[in-house]
Amino acid sequence: MTLIGIDTGGTFTDFVLWQAGRIRVHKVLSTPEAPERAILQGIAELGLDPAGLGVVHGSTVATNAVLEGKGARTLYVANRGLEDLLAIGRQARPQTQLYALQPPPRTPPVPPELCLGTGGRLAADGHWVEPLTALDLEDVRAAVARLAPESVAINLLFSYLDDSAERALAEALPPGVFVARSSAVLPLAGEYERGIATWLDAWVGPVVARYLGRLAAGLPGARLAVMQSSGEAVAADQTARHAARLLLSGPAGGLAGAAFAATSGGLAPRLLSFDMGGTSTDVALIDGEPRLTTAGHVAGFPVALPMVDMHTIGAGGGSLARVDAGGVLLVGPESAGAVPGPVCYGRGGQEPTVTDANLVLGRLDPECFLGGRMRLDQEAARRALGRLGAPLGLSPEETALGIVRIADEQMVRALRVISVQRGHDPRDFVLASFGGAGGLHVCALAESLDMTRALVPVHAGVLSALGMLVTPAGRTLTRAWLGLLETLEDAVIERALDALAGEGVAELVREGLDPAGLGIERSLDLRYRGQSHTLNLAWSSVAELIEAFHQGHAALYGHRLDLPVELVDLRVRVRARRVALTLSPAESTGGAARGSLRVHGIHDPVPVVARESLAPAGVLTGPAVIADAVSTTWLAPGWSASRDGIGNLVLVRGGNEAMEPDQPTMQTSVRRPGEVR
Repeated sequence: MTLIGIDTGGTFTDFVLWQAGRIRVHKVLSTPEAPERAILQGIAELGLDPAGLGVVHGSTVATNAVLEGKGARTLYVANRGLEDLLAIGRQARPQTQLYALQPPPRTPPVPPELCLGTGGRLAADGHWVEPLTALDLEDVRAAVARLAPESVAINLLFSYLDDSAERALAEALPPGVFVARSSAVLPLAGEYERGIATWLDAWVGPVVARYLGRLAAGLPGARLAVMQSSGEAVAADQTARHAARLLLSGPAGGLAGAAFAATSGGLAPRLLSFDMGGTSTDVALIDGEPRLTTAGHVAGFPVALPMVDMHTIGAGGGSLARVDAGGVLLVGPESAGAVPGPVCYGRGGQEPTVTDANLVLGRLDPECFLGGRMRLDQEAARRALGRLGAPLGLSPEETALGIVRIADEQMVRALRVISVQRGHDPRDFVLASFGGAGGLHVCALAESLDMTRALVPVHAGVLSALGMLVTPAGRTLTRAWLGLLETLEDAVIERALDALAGEGVAELVREGLDPAGLGIERSLDLRYRGQSHTLNLAWSSVAELIEAFHQGHAALYGHRLDLPVELVDLRVRVRARRVALTLSPAESTGGAARGSLRVHGIHDPVPVVARESLAPAGVLTGPAVIADAVSTTWLAPGWSASRDGIGNLVLVRGGNEAMEPDQPTMQTSVRRPGEVR
């Protein structure tokens, strides 16, 4: 089958086509008002017939709906007395407001008039406190008729112990209403986190369903799958029921692509990664494979569903620069997006961006952008930077340098969050840069972190789309199970894990996958009795896990306690085999530099080198601009670059340290609080 990975970003929509053992890449400008239009345009430009096409798609539709507050009108149904649960939350302040005497109130997720109380209340031991009655069902039906919601989120206390009341409520609702049940979305303890996940599922589910319906209609005969935040693909017709699992859909593909490219080039995937696109930058740490967490946040809301562990900031190539009332130069988080885009795109943009700054500094070739398919207007960008810098007494080039340095510092701070603040020394990792704008900043970021090695993967400008092609179909399932571990028998836990795995296998079989080709990973969330945070450990046996938990707790926190170990959750990950995709050996086209550029701060002209012209054994010394069809890399003075056997761009600071293929690192089975694998 011909396969295509598609990543919809805020500025560009990226395509990686796998056909007859070869890879083709493509980019088109995104169409945020109707993302499917850019996808259909790109497939048409590639000359593809949708019939028989296998599509794996990373979508920002769910994320944008949350960030922009454009979800469906949703009715929230809870037990009586708990209607305000989502508004009250954990009463935790954002870090920026810890010491504010009068913090501004936050708008509740669901308006009070759309919060409904009902019966069906369970106690913590599973007995009924208030049964669900026929009158309760009638009241809910009447409320739906009166309030006319598009979707309903049902979140009853302890529903993970007995979901019969939630099922009865769902069945009582009229056809056509989208329904999300907490017992299906997140069957775990913690009514607030479970309620937020259920509300998000209901809030964005109709939006995602409509979008995928339009996309499927435009791709008749194609087999369409969508990337989940956990780094697994799910069939599109199942996606609307799991809409909250798509909030980090695209970035998950980038991490998978980075690990795949590093491994294919002979490096152990021990990476500090940053994915710089047009709108934002996502940073993450990859040690063997992308880490997962259940303690992520999107738009300030806790998302306890498994997702790749990353930190996102509003600094991308399209981030707007401005001067505030105090005369301070600021960059982002607002973005020019695809429309109008940076000033140099010539699509009506008036405010300068990071891309405009890099162009004016001479680090982008206006004739080679997107492989020459798009010419950049350098003079328009220079005029815009001149207007911005004039009140500060700065030239266009000085203003551009300030913008780039501010963006760099924002990304360095983000990289420190996921490395230094978690006990990792960045110098022990390779800085992996991808996304359309990442290569322009990789040397500066590495220097700020005192790193000497960096990697710009092959197809870096479309790496998220490549990662989607190598991501297997899969499911991550969880179930609450509270009890002291020492009181449980191995056989009892194994039967429960097998039952949970059976659910995941059944879902994948319904998608047409062979059960014989599915791999299953089992793990438990454990804690000391009385704690709130858990550690996730791979399942072996009760006796081994008790000792492993003590050792893991001591390793992470420096001490162990003389307390019983408590089982909190069961977790199972079911995944198909990865697509047997291989990257072709890099070939050099040879030839001299295709031209030169005047770069601000450098006396002599800087050569512009086509990435494919670099020989795998050759070394290019900076300064230089390295261009390919989907991205540009600025090789700063003091750095050298070479291509490995598959086309990854290997950067070394000082040129004295070779980057040799690494041996795979040993992986510990202990995960930090909220982290799962």
